[in-house]
Amino acid sequence: MKLQNSTILITGGTSGIGLEMVKQFIQQGATKVIITGRDAAKLERTKKQYPAIHTVQSNVSEPGDIEELYRQVTAMFPELNIIVNNAGIMRDLNLLDTSMDLHNITMEIDTNLSGTIRMVHQFLPHLLTKKTAAIVNISSGLAFIPFPLSPVYSATKAGIHAYTRILRLQLKNTGVKVFEVVPPSTETPLLNGFPDVDLEKSAPSMKVDKMVEQAIKGILKDRTEILPGMSKALKLMGRIAPNFFLNFMDRTIEKAKRK
Repeated sequence: MKLQNSTILITGGTSGIGLEMVKQFIQQGATKVIITGRDAAKLERTKKQYPAIHTVQSNVSEPGDIEELYRQVTAMFPELNIIVNNAGIMRDLNLLDTSMDLHNITMEIDTNLSGTIRMVHQFLPHLLTKKTAAIVNISSGLAFIPFPLSPVYSATKAGIHAYTRILRLQLKNTGVKVFEVVPPSTETPLLNGFPDVDLEKSAPSMKVDKMVEQAIKGILKDRTEILPGMSKALKLMGRIAPNFFLNFMDRTIEKAKRK
């Protein structure tokens, strides 16, 4: 898949993996990069950092926002040929905490999983009109072995993995390529939501620039499932002994909490 001269839309492009993708897509010669985010201030800061990009305030957990995003982007950038579904939230959730209401408990589903599915459904008709196009879904190594502190986040990433496989199958006779980038633990703001645990000791994290670099190499080589860093090992462990490694992770986290 060529990135040079492409027009790329990235959801959640103001920090972490999305922001690094902005930088590296520009380096690859993308003609236009459009990013979305919920926070207007962060969008403004990112625009100052990369003046050539275009920003749209939008929340993928809101279907109406996605519909408006589609109208704006396809009108302004009819050449759009790649979307990157990167927006995501990750929380430390205790499922024994029954004080959370039903809206709160499914926040990650609304953003990570439903947001990805809705974005694809909304933009697919446009992408199908292009000679070459691509959908890039960001899942996680936690799709293979869930993280004990983040049950709903892990479930959403497993859902994205399954959805992406079927999407690729159903689009096999079209010009739309479907990629899944499966990051391992990566140094992004997502890790800041776990103040009680030193995650670096329980699972060393990959530098975000290295992770995105490997992801882009995979896209350029048409690798439909891209497994940077430890993700290959996580996939293998999830196949051969999923319960063993899940329990091992749980014990490791409990030890980290006690220190």
